[in-house]
Amino acid sequence: MAATTIPHPVVWTRTRLMVIQLTRLGYNRRMSLADSAPFRWGIVGTARIVRRLVEPLRAPGHTLVAVASRDKARADSFARQWDIPRAYGDYAELLAAPDIDAVYIPLPNTLHAEWTIKAAAAGKHVLCEKPLALNVDDVDAMAEAAARAGVVLAEAFMYRHHPVTLAARQLIVDGAVGAVRLMRGAFTFTLTGDGNVRFDPMLGGGALWDVGCYPVSWMRYVLGAEPIEVSATAITGPTGVDVATAATLRFPGDIVGQFDCGFTAPFRTEMQVIGSEGVLDVPRPFKPGPTEVIIIRRGDEVNEVPIEGSSLYQLQVDDLRRAVREGTAARVSASESRGNVASVVALYEAARTGRSVPMAADS
Repeated sequence: MAATTIPHPVVWTRTRLMVIQLTRLGYNRRMSLADSAPFRWGIVGTARIVRRLVEPLRAPGHTLVAVASRDKARADSFARQWDIPRAYGDYAELLAAPDIDAVYIPLPNTLHAEWTIKAAAAGKHVLCEKPLALNVDDVDAMAEAAARAGVVLAEAFMYRHHPVTLAARQLIVDGAVGAVRLMRGAFTFTLTGDGNVRFDPMLGGGALWDVGCYPVSWMRYVLGAEPIEVSATAITGPTGVDVATAATLRFPGDIVGQFDCGFTAPFRTEMQVIGSEGVLDVPRPFKPGPTEVIIIRRGDEVNEVPIEGSSLYQLQVDDLRRAVREGTAARVSASESRGNVASVVALYEAARTGRSVPMAADS
């Protein structure tokens, strides 16, 4: 992943940390989206995560037109519950609707590539849930389909849109903790019960795909670099998917990233960067609220950087609309998603073989 150039606000001095100037980090609250024609959305699927997107998809600047399920009764029920004008019992019928500009795809992981490619062929812009795909060949095929159709494809990595994520990257770029030496992180929660798609190997389940992809993405983004070697140890559950994983990523410049993820521990989300001159902590990197804080420690000095944010999911859908209207790439584009997918695939290989896996230069 090529390093991203971020405008350089004054965010750090040795004795004082100031509130991040968010608009200079590429964040502009609502971006006057209501000033032009509403962006018309359809939802392909009725997964639980959809409930978090319904209101953002009909906020000013957007309108939610339809929802589809393979079960028409389920689609009808969902549409009634959430006051969505139309319901379809077939995904393809929704894609054929001429009054839909973009679709949100929250389907099981193994279906992401198929329906993203079909949506692009139907001329729809696509916001597809993470992970974008389960291998880089599928990511490439999805990106090619979007390019061929002239539509925008974005991965729904909601945390990447919160200003606390942009601010963490900027602080590292500004040298707030000196040269980066080590990164640590975690994303865990307790998951029980039969029938959850996260436990189904045929649907792309597993802790690394579900939550391990977050710390991998965070480390790659903050460093602006790809790992050159990875290793991992995983605990496999009764259904055959990983339910807990500990991983190490080695980056250029002798930087090491470590994290754990899984379904067997209490809820934890945290990221830490240890540098030559200090330590940066982000207490809630993947589930941040409207207001967050970054903590920086340099010797005996402890500073807190307050970060004002907004709805993760609102920022996410606004970003796709912005990319379409401005003719630019989405914040989490397929080219960036490719590196994350390659990294997670390599981690699975490392866990399976018990050996470190080198990363190809073009991952």
